[in-house]
Amino acid sequence: MKKILIMALILPLLLVIGCSRGTIGGVAVGAGATGAAYEYQNKRALETLENDWKVGRISKDEYFRRKKEIEKRSLVY
Repeated sequence: MKKILIMALILPLLLVIGCSRGTIGGVAVGAGATGAAYEYQNKRALETLENDWKVGRISKDEYFRRKKEIEKRSLVY
């Protein structure tokens, strides 16, 4: 079991060492853009949810249940 754990920790390090700086930078930028897109989607979902609650399309309980789900998958909210 220890050998599997050690290999799981060492293998990614070997892969990163073999990559050039440009590749690592590109991966970081891509991951950042993807994260930003998800946060923007979460922001819009919260805005839509709040609007639905204000105009009476959903109940208060439904509002808070959905809001909790959105906050759970978000790093910002």
